[in-house]
Amino acid sequence: MPKTDSYEHDILAAYDAGQLKSVASKSELASIRSAARATAIKDKRVNIRLSSGDLNDIQVRALEEGIPYQTLIASVLHKYVTGRLQER
Repeated sequence: MPKTDSYEHDILAAYDAGQLKSVASKSELASIRSAARATAIKDKRVNIRLSSGDLNDIQVRALEEGIPYQTLIASVLHKYVTGRLQER
């Protein structure tokens, strides 16, 4: 299982503690489902040039996380554009 960041860990802890509640209305649920589907759609390709060293480091990190390196790159970019990327 891939490692979780602090945000994801907080969500899992709240779930385990029974602190999360269901969405009250069907319209809110439909809106959330629609947003989730739109977010999950990967409909564009991007080609970038990286140094060999950077690519090797990314691949090593991905192996440590147990995920494909392309998934790691996409995750980092997504966290960056949503303002959730944190330095270690």
